[in-house]
Amino acid sequence: MSRHTLSVLVENKPGVLARVAQLFSRRGFNIDSLAVGETEHPEVSRITIVVNADQSPLEQVTKQLNKLVNVLKIVELEAGTSVQRELLLVKVRADRAARSQVLETVSLFRARVVDVAPDTLTIEATGTADKLDALLRDLEPYGIKEMVQSGMVAIGRGSRSITGPVLRTAAAA
Repeated sequence: MSRHTLSVLVENKPGVLARVAQLFSRRGFNIDSLAVGETEHPEVSRITIVVNADQSPLEQVTKQLNKLVNVLKIVELEAGTSVQRELLLVKVRADRAARSQVLETVSLFRARVVDVAPDTLTIEATGTADKLDALLRDLEPYGIKEMVQSGMVAIGRGSRSITGPVLRTAAAA
């Protein structure tokens, strides 16, 4: 099995995400990451789905996705030809003695502090899953009190866009 990132353009309507997720569930796929939001056109949303799957069963799911009425377009984004990022918010113990070391780690990872309390720092970082995992490993000795991590969002590199002609179809509907 290999990791696949799908970018699915859908009509921005209630229930579409549930139908897409249900299709993966019925086929026995575990979704590793799921992120959804409006595109530059409010009537269209982009669902970014990351799954571990063999190519053949994934092709079957993709064909079934294409049959859903509200699905406009599906593109598989390869790591080398797309920009892929996740967001991490992590609250770390940082008393006066450890604070400078934590801040140095934050700086090394080009992250930033978004909240300061007497005994904790809340850090925001964006990047690849590997970068965020490395940051967490470096912060672990100080004590992670709480964290939340988004699903991956991805977009193709270069000037090509997958939303162009699809939008005319969605807007006309």
